[in-house]
Amino acid sequence: MNELRAYEIPIYGLDNKRYEYDFESGDAFFGALEQDMIAQGTVKTHLTLDKSETMIRLEFRITGTVEQPCDRSLDLYDEPIDVTRLLLLKFSDHNEELTDEIELIERNTHTVNVARYIFEFIATSMPMKKLHPRFRNEDEQDDASEGKLIYRSDEHEETTDQESAVDPRWAALRKLSDN
Repeated sequence: MNELRAYEIPIYGLDNKRYEYDFESGDAFFGALEQDMIAQGTVKTHLTLDKSETMIRLEFRITGTVEQPCDRSLDLYDEPIDVTRLLLLKFSDHNEELTDEIELIERNTHTVNVARYIFEFIATSMPMKKLHPRFRNEDEQDDASEGKLIYRSDEHEETTDQESAVDPRWAALRKLSDN
């Protein structure tokens, strides 16, 4: 938990203006969060805090790499991270998360710990399908071939056109209109 104290920002006495913070997170950061999704990585976070009378605007810019196991081969590889996210903390009488981008915090809150937000933004930016870079070209080629027409029979296309022209329901209606 001591590792996460470096991510606490005192907001109680801040003037209403813009502040900038830089954080470097490594293996100790991911270990201190007590989660199993990411064990190792190196990320840098540039945080712009814009404080006003009614809210705090936090803009996160996170870059770096995290180590992930490949879903296909289970080999470890470094997944690049490049995330820009915005979070609004509005002053209120109680704490509540309204949406992913807006949270209510009590007016008398002294500090905001941004470690949880940094981890959530990294975790949500991870791809659903984790592939080692050596498999990504193969996967992209497979995805591209799914939409290609491999074989086409001209006979099937002609019979479809003829069948639609000679649909018995339409033929009966045409006979009525010809009379």
